[in-house]
Amino acid sequence: MRFDKSQPFITVSAILAFVGVMVGVMVLIVAMAIMNGFDKNFEDKLFTMNYPLSIYPKSYKNIDAKLLEKLRKEFPYLKFSPYINSQAIIKRGDKLEGGMLFGVNFKDESAINPIIKKAIGSKDIKRYEVVVGKGIKDMFFLDNGDKITLIFTKNSPAGFSLIPTMKRFKVAGSFDSGLIAYDRVYMYTTLDSLQKILHFASDEFSGIHIYSKNPQADIKKIKEVLPDGVGVVGWWQQNGNFFAALALEKRSLFIVLMLIILIASLNIISSLLMIVMNRRKEIALLLSLGASKKEIRDTFFRLGMVIGGSGIVVGVVVGLIVMYLLGSFDIISLPADVYGMTKLPIDLSFKDFFLIVIGAFAIVAFSSYYPSKQISKIDILATLRD
Repeated sequence: MRFDKSQPFITVSAILAFVGVMVGVMVLIVAMAIMNGFDKNFEDKLFTMNYPLSIYPKSYKNIDAKLLEKLRKEFPYLKFSPYINSQAIIKRGDKLEGGMLFGVNFKDESAINPIIKKAIGSKDIKRYEVVVGKGIKDMFFLDNGDKITLIFTKNSPAGFSLIPTMKRFKVAGSFDSGLIAYDRVYMYTTLDSLQKILHFASDEFSGIHIYSKNPQADIKKIKEVLPDGVGVVGWWQQNGNFFAALALEKRSLFIVLMLIILIASLNIISSLLMIVMNRRKEIALLLSLGASKKEIRDTFFRLGMVIGGSGIVVGVVVGLIVMYLLGSFDIISLPADVYGMTKLPIDLSFKDFFLIVIGAFAIVAFSSYYPSKQISKIDILATLRD
């Protein structure tokens, strides 16, 4: 590996191979950390607004309080929040906008929904008061204490006709989930408010939201105790297409960036092949003196692994340093109205780190093996004679 004035390009090629592998590993680590960071950030927000588990009726029959009490006895370690939901049109002045209104017990809801807990604090939300998303608040220029009219899909008789049910609500607060799609649609009021408007009995609900630390395991247990006509769904099932698209994007990015390492490894092949061609007489002499082809092959294989392996190690170190800088300092600022955050999220999983290192070493090992194998094709007598 010493610099040879007669063949300087061999050293240059080895340096390019080292730098290429290093940059490829570094970029792959940083890119996977950013992708994981965004995935986890979106997952946390969707987890909050969609709830880990939700119980719903499979027919027009509502869920009663007896089922809620049964679930609380069967699963004391879970947190439950019964709700009534209804689509509604928000009206203020001449402006109309569609929304989704949830009637909840704010004490139970705050226990499983940190965004609502943060929004209401120690406030006591009363009947016909509503907590709206930041998008609705900005859209209608609302302040606490303002009134909005909600138009429901349920009709009320009026003489010889039916008119939509309308009710004025007082804005008691607002929440910011960081996801515009929810902040522009979701509203929360008290459970008895919607029971009164939609003519629900005091012990009937549209469904039950459940908080679980391990929803994938608990959903199976809950299904066993639910009666016919009642189902349960997990947040990952409600957003399956979204996370499938993120997973596909992540895999595609991993493959594309791994090609950087593959391209860089071509320099390892070229530099080792040039060393083999430049050292043919020394190799032939060693073979004639009793060295085996395996020993020579192993020597060149280790040479390639030194070039590529050192690139991987340095790339890992530089990549971790870049991750630390991006995660600790506001080097890259994000628009909060688009991403719901201003700081670049960084989170590298051990699985991704393991795959990057193993994949890089596999590519480097293959690139080192091919040139070392060419040594076996050297004709000792012809090389020494020439």
